Amino acid sequence: MISSKRHTVPLILLASVALIWGSTFSLMKNTLVRTNVNSFLAWRFIAAALLMALLRPKAFKEINKAFLMRGVIIGTLLGGGYLFQTYGLTMTTVAKTGFITGLYSVFVPLVAAGIFRDRVTKSQWVAVSLAAIGLGFLSLNGISIGLGEFLVLMSAIFFAFHIVALSHWSPGRDAYALTMIQMATCGIISLVFSAKNGVQLPPDRGVWVAILYSAIFASAIAFMVQTWTQSFMSATTVGVVLTLEYIFAAIFGLLFSHEHLTWRTLIGGTFVMAGLYLIVLMESREKIEA
Repeated sequence: MISSKRHTVPLILLASVALIWGSTFSLMKNTLVRTNVNSFLAWRFIAAALLMALLRPKAFKEINKAFLMRGVIIGTLLGGGYLFQTYGLTMTTVAKTGFITGLYSVFVPLVAAGIFRDRVTKSQWVAVSLAAIGLGFLSLNGISIGLGEFLVLMSAIFFAFHIVALSHWSPGRDAYALTMIQMATCGIISLVFSAKNGVQLPPDRGVWVAILYSAIFASAIAFMVQTWTQSFMSATTVGVVLTLEYIFAAIFGLLFSHEHLTWRTLIGGTFVMAGLYLIVLMESREKIEA
């Protein structure tokens, strides 16, 4: 599938999405010290949904009750992932957040097996084991797991469910309208979680820039690309390509958040990468042998 010429453009676009998402870790890390998590997410996703609605109001004609219901379910999974991830980011480093988030590509085949009874191969179990070892290096503080790392791990599980659901529900449906529903759902979820303290207005220009960048590029455009590609690419393939996100996150963390690449992070990241890419290598070999 990856070697097919007709998938070259989608793969490049997905890699670009991973680059954009990777860049947002450092951006949000520096922004969340000046505004709270729920307010940032609410502004980000509401802005994305409104922008999409204004640019293409005809998209509402593609929405019926069944379409809306599935979009809301997919958006809820996505919104849950972002809530866990963003809270976790406030308690751990950009590099660790990116690496642990990348575990969703390992969870994708496991989620698919649990829901759709797909067979989990030996290579996938080995990949999960390697990723678990990597997670230990990245997350363990003594004999305990840090709260920030645990929250990010939960986000990876939500993202895995999101990818699997999107792969099964996006084919044959309007990618633009489905993305718009996802953005609106994420915005509403963030507003609900803001009820206790209220939604805060962005305090300065820097926060506004972060919100607009995240809304336009990391939300509206990025998720429209992901939704479109998942209408004809497997969830596992998409998940693996998007793990480039955590590599970019680590790079941006080093460049813009003044984080240090420790041996522990490097070893843990290497194990995670080995687990992630073992899935693709073994799948390719099995297809050739078949």
